Amino acid sequence: MYDPIMRVFIVLEILQGRDHVTGAELAQRLEVDLRTVQRYIVRLKDLGIPIGSSPGVGGAYRLRRGFQLPPLLLTNEEAFGLSLGLRALRQIGLAAFAPATEGALAKLGRVLPDSLRESIRTVEDVVSLEPGPWVAPTSMECLVTSASAIRAERRIFFAYQSHDQTTSNREIEPYAMMHTDGRWYLIGRCLARNALRTFRLDRMTQVEMLPTSFDRPTDFDARRYMAERMPFIQSEHQIDVWIDMTVKEANHNFALWRVSMLPEQGGIRLRCGRDRLELFAAMLLSTGRRIVVHHPAELRETFHRISLRATEAAASTP
Repeated sequence: MYDPIMRVFIVLEILQGRDHVTGAELAQRLEVDLRTVQRYIVRLKDLGIPIGSSPGVGGAYRLRRGFQLPPLLLTNEEAFGLSLGLRALRQIGLAAFAPATEGALAKLGRVLPDSLRESIRTVEDVVSLEPGPWVAPTSMECLVTSASAIRAERRIFFAYQSHDQTTSNREIEPYAMMHTDGRWYLIGRCLARNALRTFRLDRMTQVEMLPTSFDRPTDFDARRYMAERMPFIQSEHQIDVWIDMTVKEANHNFALWRVSMLPEQGGIRLRCGRDRLELFAAMLLSTGRRIVVHHPAELRETFHRISLRATEAAASTP
C-alpha cells in the first residue's frame, strides 16, 4: 500500500487528526502488525515528535496537546488542486478572502518541497481566474459567522436589506448555506415569521452569533429546498413567460436557470425572479423559439432594446 517512510508520516497525520488512536487501529489502517506500528512510533519520537502512550492491550497513542505540523504530505495533483481552489474563491464571491488565500499559499510555499512548489507557481503563472459579471461579493465575516453558527447550532442576528431596499433586523435559526447562480444564500427559520426563509448573504450586515442554542433538523436538505423555492426568491422582477418548447427541451435548456416550468398549450410556462432582465432575455432569445411575455412590462422593453441593438449591428459595415 505505502512504502515504510510514507507509513511513518501517515501515522503522524492520523495522530494529528484524532485525540487518541490505538495500536490496533493504526495496524489495520496501514496493513501492518502491532510490532511494526511500535517501530513507527519510535521513529517519530526519534524525530522529536512528542507522542504519549497508555500501557496495556487497549493502550492508545496521542500527540501532546497543542502540537501540530503543517501538511507536508501532498501529491503534485493535491498541491495543484489546493492552489487552484484557493485562487478560485473569487469565482464564488469570496474576494474578501484574498489576504487569507495569499497567506495560506505563502505558508505552503515555505513547507512544500521544490517539486510541489512548481504546482503552485503553475497556477500563479498560467491560470487566469476572474469572477463573472453576475457574481455578488460576500464578506468574510458574514460567511464565517453564519457557518460557525450553523455548526454550533446557535441563533444569529443581522440587519437585512431586501430587494426593494427596505432594511429590517432579523433573528434566525440558521440551517444551511448554499452558493448558486453567483450568490450565497442562508436558509433558516426566521423567528419573526416563524417560518423558513432564505436570505442573500451579500445583503446581510452586522451579523452576530447569539448565545441562544437550537436543534437543527438533521434531515434538512438544502439542495432540495432551494430547487423547490429558488425560482420564487424575491427579486426586482418577477418573470412570467410562455415559450414554444416541449417539456423535454425545456428541462435541457433551463435546468440550471432556477425557473419554474409547467406545460401549457403545447409549450412551457416559465416563472422566476430576476434582478437583471437582459441576461435572461438573451437566454430566451438564444432558444430560437416563439415567446409570449405575460409580465413584467419591463421585459418587453428589454426585448425592444435588444432588437434595436441587433438591427443596428446587422446594418453595420466594417
